[in-house]
Amino acid sequence: MDDPESLRQPLLRHESDTVPESATIGRNLSWSSAYILVISRVIGSGVFATPGSIVKSAGSIGATLLVWIVGTVLAACGLAVSLEYGCMLPRSGGEKVYLEFTYRHPRFLASTLVAVQAVLLGFSASNCIVFSKYTLFALTDQPTERQSKALAVGLLTAVTIIHGGFLKSGIWLQNVLGWIKLFLIAAVSLTGIWVILFRSSNELPNTPTDWDNLWAGSNWSWGVLSTALIKVLYSYAGLSNANNVLNEVHDPIGTLRTVCPAALLTACALYLLANVAYLLVVPLDQLKSSGELVAALFFERVFGAHVGRTLFPLAIAVSAAGNVMVVAFALARINQEVARQGFLPWSRLLSSSRPFGSPLGGLLVHFVSSFVVITLPPQGDVYSFILDVEGYPNQFFALAVTVGLLLLRIRRPDLSRPFRAWLPAVWLRVLVCLALLAAPFFPPPDWRGDVDFFYATYAIVGVGIIVFGIAYWYIWTVLMPSWGGYSLGEEDEMLDDGTRITKLTRLYAGAKLNSTAPWIGSVENPTA
Repeated sequence: MDDPESLRQPLLRHESDTVPESATIGRNLSWSSAYILVISRVIGSGVFATPGSIVKSAGSIGATLLVWIVGTVLAACGLAVSLEYGCMLPRSGGEKVYLEFTYRHPRFLASTLVAVQAVLLGFSASNCIVFSKYTLFALTDQPTERQSKALAVGLLTAVTIIHGGFLKSGIWLQNVLGWIKLFLIAAVSLTGIWVILFRSSNELPNTPTDWDNLWAGSNWSWGVLSTALIKVLYSYAGLSNANNVLNEVHDPIGTLRTVCPAALLTACALYLLANVAYLLVVPLDQLKSSGELVAALFFERVFGAHVGRTLFPLAIAVSAAGNVMVVAFALARINQEVARQGFLPWSRLLSSSRPFGSPLGGLLVHFVSSFVVITLPPQGDVYSFILDVEGYPNQFFALAVTVGLLLLRIRRPDLSRPFRAWLPAVWLRVLVCLALLAAPFFPPPDWRGDVDFFYATYAIVGVGIIVFGIAYWYIWTVLMPSWGGYSLGEEDEMLDDGTRITKLTRLYAGAKLNSTAPWIGSVENPTA
C-alpha cells in the first residue's frame, strides 16, 4: 500500500510555489533594476532589425502600422496573463513554475518540455548576430562571415563571464546599457517628429497623399501577416522577463504589478514613433530589402554618411549588447530552476550558486545553446529564420499557460490573486495563439512549390522540437521504468550554499532511498 505521506508530498511541493522564495544570493533587484530588466529585454534588436522584414510581409505603410498596433494589443493580453500568474506564484522560473503548477499530469511532462525548450531554444543568438552585424557595418565595408561570427561569440563570452563572476557589477552594467537603449530609441522617435515638422512632404519618400497610397500594395494573406505578427510579438516578448527572476526582486508582487505595465506603455510609444520615422525617411522599396540594417539606413539618410554609418550603428550595437545581458541574466535563472528540479544532467553542479554567488551553471547552459546557433548556421536570412523558429514553439507554451489560467480559476478559486486578468483579454489570447499556430501552414498566394523555399519550414522545425520533447519524456519516464522495473521518485536535498534541489530517484519494489547518494537516480536495492 502506498504511504499516505508520499501521496501528499507532490501536492505539498506544488503548494510551496504559492509562497515567495528568496534566492540564496539575495534580493538584489530594485524597482528600477527590474524595470530595466524588462524594458531592455523588450527593446532589444527588434525595433532596429525587424521592421524591414515586417514591411516586406505587410507590403504597405498602413498594413505595417496596423500589424504593430494589433501586436501591441495582443502583447497587452499576454502581459495580463503573466501578471496574474506572477502575482499568484511569485517565484523565479516564469512559465516553468506556471506549467508545473497547473499541469501535474502526465507526471513530469510539463517539466520535460520546459527543460527541452530551455536547452534548445534558450539562446541569445539573434541579438549577438545583430550586435556583430551593426558593429562591422560601422567599421568595415565587407565583413567576412568568420569575422561576424567571431564577434558575436566574443560578446556572448564576455556577458557570460561578467554575469557569472561579478553579479552586482553585471546588474549595474546592464542598468547603464538599458538607459542608453532608452535614449537611443527616444532619439529615433524624436528624429521622426523632427522630420515631420521641418521637412516638406516632397522630401519625405513615403508620405501618402491619400488613403489609397497608405494601403497600396498591402498583403492580406494571413499566412504572411502571421509571420510579421510573430515578429512584433517577439519584440514584446520580454514583458514577462521579471517573472523569471522574482526570487531576486524586492517586493516581488508590488514590483511586478507596476514595472510591467510601465514597460509596456514605454515600448508601445517608442515602437510606433520609431516605425513612423522609418517609414517617412527610408523609401519603401529599400525598407523591404534592408534586412537587419534598416536603422543604419535611416540614420545615414538623416545625418549623412559619416554619422549615420558609423556612430549610430555602434550605438545600436551597444543596445543589442544590453539586450543580450538581460536575456542571459533571466535565462540563466530559468536554467537553474530547471536544474533544481533534476531535469538537467549534473543538476547539483548547475543548481549551485558557487563559487561566485551567481547562477554560473545556468549561464553555461545558455552559452552552449547560443554558441551552437551562432556558429553552425550560414549567414543570409538566418536572423529572420531564428526569430521564426524561436517564436513559433513559444506559442504552444503561451497557449498552455493561458488555458491553464482559466483552468485554475475553476479548480483553485481559493488561491490569492493580487492581480486578475480581464477575462475577454484571456480568451483573445487563446484565439490568437491558435491562429498563429495554424497560420504558417496556409500557403501565401504567390508561392510556387517548384521554386520557392517551403513557407512552413520554421513551423515544422518548431513542432519537431515539441514532438522531440514529448518523445524524450515518454522514453525516460514511461518506457525505461517499464523495462527496468522501477518507478521515478523525488527526493529533496540541500546544497552547501543553501540551494534546495530535487533529486530524481529510481524506486524498486522494496528499495530504500539512499539520501547520501551523490548522483541522480541512485538507490539501494536489497533484492538485487
